[in-house]
Amino acid sequence: MNGLHDMGGMHGFGKVVPETDEPAFHADWEGRVLGLVRSLLFTRAWNIDIFRHDQERLPPQVYLKVSYYHRWLLSITQSALTYGLVERDELAAGHALHPAKPVERTMKLADAHVAYIRGPFARTPQREARFEPGDRVRTRNINPVGHTRLPRYARDKEGLVEAIRGCHVYPDSKAAGKGDDPQWLYTVAFSAREVWGEHADPTLTVSIDAFEPYLEAV
Repeated sequence: MNGLHDMGGMHGFGKVVPETDEPAFHADWEGRVLGLVRSLLFTRAWNIDIFRHDQERLPPQVYLKVSYYHRWLLSITQSALTYGLVERDELAAGHALHPAKPVERTMKLADAHVAYIRGPFARTPQREARFEPGDRVRTRNINPVGHTRLPRYARDKEGLVEAIRGCHVYPDSKAAGKGDDPQWLYTVAFSAREVWGEHADPTLTVSIDAFEPYLEAV
């Protein structure tokens, strides 16, 4: 979707400065949030694309103010409310007040290592790939209100298909509750000037992975 979270190519945020010897977590609660995310996704009550989209829907002033794992916490809280795994009075009380809603599965200690292994996203194609390596394509100029994996800076740009990456779950549909909707995935390369303008370094290229519905033939 269009929103502040789509920050690629935006100015005014300063340089990305790597933290020397950065720890896995800066506070104990961050590790607990990671555990919550893995445990909740393990139930299959919702999926990773819905999880991402709930972060995208945070108000801009919240998205910029809170930390990485705080965004995660806000996202799973909203999803838990949406799917009825928790009620607002329970959040306020800090403990369960109502019978638990049945879920497909719950994580046990023996399952903990499995929860960190993502299942395959590849799916059996329903049709032949429309494009081949070497084809020139243009990304569509879309402005969706839902989730998308096509970054704003790469829309309406002409590029070259570098590779076919197989047929996969289509995140735009999955986040909207419309099923897997398998789509072909391609790596597409753009010149830096096509993406960033005439003042960009002409020796550089920018490559993205783009699903077939994002592309049109040139």
